Amino acid sequence: MIYAYTFVNKKRDLSDILSTVVKDEPRFISNFKTVPEATAQKHEWLEDQISGRSIAVTAVENNTVTAVAKDVAKLKVGTLLVAQNDPALFRVTGIAGETFTLELAGANGSANTMVKADAILNIVSSPMAEGSVNGDGEETSHLSGSEYNYMQIFRKDIVLTGSALAINLYGSIDNMVNRQTAFALSELARDLNRVALFGVRREPGADTRGEAGGLYHFAADGDGMEVDAEALALDSFMINDAAQNILSEGGEPMQILCSPGQARVISNEYKNSLQVLRSDERRGAYVASVVNEISGRGMTIMADPDVPDTDVWVLDATGLGLASLKGRSITDVDATPRGFDGIKRMAIGELTFEFKNAKQRMCRIRNVMPSMEALRTLRNA
Repeated sequence: MIYAYTFVNKKRDLSDILSTVVKDEPRFISNFKTVPEATAQKHEWLEDQISGRSIAVTAVENNTVTAVAKDVAKLKVGTLLVAQNDPALFRVTGIAGETFTLELAGANGSANTMVKADAILNIVSSPMAEGSVNGDGEETSHLSGSEYNYMQIFRKDIVLTGSALAINLYGSIDNMVNRQTAFALSELARDLNRVALFGVRREPGADTRGEAGGLYHFAADGDGMEVDAEALALDSFMINDAAQNILSEGGEPMQILCSPGQARVISNEYKNSLQVLRSDERRGAYVASVVNEISGRGMTIMADPDVPDTDVWVLDATGLGLASLKGRSITDVDATPRGFDGIKRMAIGELTFEFKNAKQRMCRIRNVMPSMEALRTLRNA
């Protein structure tokens, strides 16, 4: 070893530093909280049992209402319901397959005596009788299945040549190594962000490298929720439609993830009510809070340059997690070969992402008008 410094031949755990860097990144990756270590390269997790507290009516005949089976399963005889934008209260009197019967429990000043065929019914409560027994209550179990992702190895090599060390611009060798390590971790955070968005899970094998899946893999494939914007400019109607989809599945829409251009488009509509946030929990090149008209709660706009300009995501970020393989969290070790004129260190770790209930907590708004075209239209209007 030609050059001596404090942590020569020592292994340093960088996971806490990476967590700080990730949290401060103004990108999608900042939503991922650190979760317990994984114990296998195929990282499995148990999905949460979440179900919406609303029912979409498909048909009404007299007092018999038809809805999809998964919605009818939320009901008990005696469950109280109200239709959106109407105060009338209805009571379930019978359930059979995909139909249930209703009676008017209280008009509450409404002229409606029965729900309409396109109504959205919100569950008020399911009153219980005295001396209720097992099975009478509304069932809510924590686990509803499992999902998995594969581990991916990330590596950054930190190199300081003898000439760079001799210049001594940043002080001691320790300072220079720490500075280059910080640069490497910032670069790693940007890599993690792109994998978290676009990665497709791939099982590691003798001739294949393990790859972690991301947002598009888990939430955009197959039966993921989506809203077709039909090449129109992004507006609150699309966002509220996506938020409604998430709420109906039991999630809580809390973030709008989009490109910086689309953030400008939507901010034009909300410009009179935007509240810019600069807190330790949420940061971004452009971050603002708007009111979700479906639930009345706030949603954060996060502008991520990596998000395609014609896509917008409405998210419930509750189920996002970053897991490292046991004993394989991000560390750096001395990797200086014999006779090398300088210092080399290797930062390496094996990580993956958790997307719990991705198809219930994430809704894609696709085919949005490109932001530059939308902004040009707004300016000329």
